[in-house]
Parts: sequence; C-alpha cells; structure tokens
Amino acid sequence: MSFPAFAQQDTIKVGILHSLSGTMAISESTLKDELLMLIEQQNENGGLLGKQLEPVVMDPASDWSLYAEQARDMLTGDDRVDVIFGNWTSASRKAVLPVVEEQNGLLFYPVQYEGEESSENIFYTGAAPNQQAIPAVDYLMSQGVERWALLGTDYVYPRTTNKILEAYLKDHGVADDDIMINYTPFGFSNWQSIVAEVKDFGSQGKKTAVVSTINGDANVPFYTELSNQGISAADIPVMAFSVGEQELSGIDTGPLVGHMAAWNYFMSVDSDANYDFIDNWIDYTDDENAVTNDPMEAHYIGFNMWLEAVRKAGTTDVDAVKEAIIGVSVPNLSGGYATMMPNHHITKPVMIGEIQDDGQFSVVWESAGTIAGDAWSDYLPESQNLISDWRTPLRCGKLNVDTMTCEDGAE
Repeated sequence: MSFPAFAQQDTIKVGILHSLSGTMAISESTLKDELLMLIEQQNENGGLLGKQLEPVVMDPASDWSLYAEQARDMLTGDDRVDVIFGNWTSASRKAVLPVVEEQNGLLFYPVQYEGEESSENIFYTGAAPNQQAIPAVDYLMSQGVERWALLGTDYVYPRTTNKILEAYLKDHGVADDDIMINYTPFGFSNWQSIVAEVKDFGSQGKKTAVVSTINGDANVPFYTELSNQGISAADIPVMAFSVGEQELSGIDTGPLVGHMAAWNYFMSVDSDANYDFIDNWIDYTDDENAVTNDPMEAHYIGFNMWLEAVRKAGTTDVDAVKEAIIGVSVPNLSGGYATMMPNHHITKPVMIGEIQDDGQFSVVWESAGTIAGDAWSDYLPESQNLISDWRTPLRCGKLNVDTMTCEDGAE
C-alpha cells in the first residue's frame, strides 16, 4: 500500500518489505516502523532533491515466495519504488535477489548474514561472518570454551554460518566430537529434548557454549526451556546471533542474565548519537519502553547512505546511485562512522553483550576499530580466493584473485 497523503504528488518512493505477520513479525515489524520514522524525519527536513519521500509498505507475511512477488510488484507495478529496504532471513533475501537483479532495483538488507554472496543490486548493511560469528567464537575461546553446540533454524543462514564456524573451529584444533550441530524448523517450540541433549553434551568435563543462529519467535520457547532445565550462563553460556533487545522484550530475562549476543550495536551503547536516536524512537512510538536493536542501526546507516548517494548523484537513477554510494561514509550510532566498501558491505565495530535482568545488554568486549565485511569467507576452500569489487572496470561479485577471472558471469 502507498500512503494517501502523497497521492498524485511527484515523490520519491521508498519500498518497505518487512513481514508484519507470521513467524518473523516479532523481528521485522519494528523495522517497518523505524523506516516510517526515518522517512517522516527526512520529509520534515525538506525531503530529498526537493521532493518528499513516499513510503510503500507491503507485508510478505513470512512467506519467502511472497517477498519475491512483492519486490517485483514494487519495482514494476503502479508504485515503481526507487529503492527497497527490507528482508530479515537469508531465505527471503535469496528469493528477492534475482528480482532486483532482473529489474535493476536497489535493496538495502539490514541483518547479519552468512556471506558467500555479493550482488550488484544489494547493499549488505548487517554483519558478514567476519564481523559477528568469527569474533564471537574467538571471544568464547578466550573464555576457555572447548565444546560447541551450534543450534540453528533450518535454512541457509544458519547452515552456511555453521559450515564456516565448523571449518574455523577445526582449523583451531577442535575435534569432531566436541562439535554438536542441530537444526530446527521456523517457529519450533518443543525444545525439551534438544535442550536436554545440550545439557548432557555440556556435562562431559569440558567448558561448553551454545552458538545460536535460531531465528524468529522460536527463540522465546528456547530460552524458556533453558530456564526450565536450570541451565544458567555460568553452566553453558549461549552466544546468540539473532537475538536482540526486541526479541528479549517478550521474555522473562531474569534467568537469562549472562547469556550473550554478538552484534555491531546495542541499545546500551554510550554515545550522543545513540541517545538522540533512542529519544526520537520513543517519541515516534509514544512508548517509553520501546527498545532499539542492531538491525535498526543497520537500517539507520543504510537509509542515510542511500540519501547521501542520491544527493551525490543528483538523481535516484539506480546505476548512478550504485556508482555514487561506494566510499560514502555516514555516522553510525556508536559514535563512529560506517563506510560502504566496493564489495557492497560496510565497516562496523563488533560487540559482545551480556543479557541483563532489564532486557538490555552490557557490552563486555568491543573490537579495537571497525572491520570491513567480507563477502566471501577465508575459511571455506571454495571461497578463500574470492573477492567482490563492484567498481569499474572490475564490476564483479565473484572474482578469483588467483586466476583473475570473474566467476559470476558479470562484466
């Protein structure tokens, strides 16, 4: 739907493609509201290129095929958006990827993902594995962890991330017997036997941690079952990659104190930019208990990068924006800057946070500076020689640096 107040006006249309129903609504609904806030603020500040921004909101209902269908509608239907901000799961992003490439659209994707991909039409403002999963495992190793339970939802992000982590752990001397991997469907709720299995896995005399790529509302019963079986962070700490302040707002966090998450932003970050963002969010939602989270910061960064690239190009033309955005730097919410790299990934700090009893995270570790996202993992044999660079003349998402051949068929 588009917003009636903008009908018949010459506007710049911004597509918002987040699930507002189904299993991913717990995470994605907030991102839709945040983008409406950012668009409203930009319009109050004069819009863009002398025009108002017009949001076009659709609800793909946690159905990956609907993401592709609605992205096509946004790019070819009556609304004809200039840019799309959206998706959460990699399954939905991979459904949309061929559509934005075929229609030469722009997609800003705000969530951590598994890497092993680089599209000329997608800008990845969430973390790549080297900006979240690898530093998180390094942190756990520094805390003496020797056994690893890799639990994930059954789709491409957890499976590819765990494939990278398994290779990384074995490179660091971890034995096969010290790695447990388990996948469950979206919306899974019967965690009793799996948590019991993890409890047994962690009782073999070696310090054990869970690395969680569980997504969506399955996290609520998972953490509840940990509590039911008396597993505390002191026993078997959980390091989550898809649980933030928004997901914790629906859980009694008292028994979860000390469990961790790895992100590039936490609401508790101490910076003026963050305090201003939180104040604006609370005012917009009219909810003094409203929380912010990492994917919201990624959208904040991506939205401002797109604005800056459009100003720099002087147009919303997709090819001009793609050319202009590489090298654009905008403030992040932790007091530094994020820069768009030639591989369409951005620079980000890495943070480890521990859950507090108020549902917030206390940052216990932070990288010394920002880290540029890698599209291709250094730890998988099939991708360790690959890079992506969308600048002319290379313009390749899958460049083999040994043979200097472009393996994705791009120019």
